[in-house]
Amino acid sequence: QVQLVESGGGLVQAGGSLRLSCTTSERTLRSYAMGWFRQAPGKEREFVAAISSGGRNTYSAASVKGRFTISRDNAKNTVFLQMNSLKPEETAVYYCAAAIVSGTNYAHTEAFNYDYWGQGTQVTVSS
Repeated sequence: QVQLVESGGGLVQAGGSLRLSCTTSERTLRSYAMGWFRQAPGKEREFVAAISSGGRNTYSAASVKGRFTISRDNAKNTVFLQMNSLKPEETAVYYCAAAIVSGTNYAHTEAFNYDYWGQGTQVTVSS
């Protein structure tokens, strides 16, 4: 069982930045594609960004493209989400997820394809 723990959430003003981290003690993190999802109150969970297990391919939702960057450091068992120019409508709980993959150069953008999930970290963007 893979345990994922998110951190770095908090309160930030519109236009500000935050960096989220997802850390696991799982020694084989390099075997997983990783993704970030978010869920606002009363809304469905939505895809934010994903990164292949090898770290060389990334995917972002159109709404965050150019502002958010996903990266990973497999040696440190950590995945990051750098969020810049944050908007109030992006207030949500942000979740880290891991997907078992057979290749190193792709990742999933659908939540059902992920095998493990963290408990989430709250991000609040004020006007």
